[in-house]
Amino acid sequence: MVRLRVLEILAERNLTKYWLYKRIEMSYQNMNRMLNNETTSIRYDTLDKLSTILDCPIGELFEKTSEEK
Repeated sequence: MVRLRVLEILAERNLTKYWLYKRIEMSYQNMNRMLNNETTSIRYDTLDKLSTILDCPIGELFEKTSEEK
């Protein structure tokens, strides 16, 4: 399973979900579901925004895990 690791990146940088919310231009509910890996897809433009806002390569936003949903 592939999971989004944005919460870990925010914690490493001492940033909050609210900080990200103010920059990402999506509803807090949708953003929260995405960050908690409760979604099955993410739009390319959202990945691009996350990469730009967090100033990291898109590949760093993800990690592969052995767990399955």
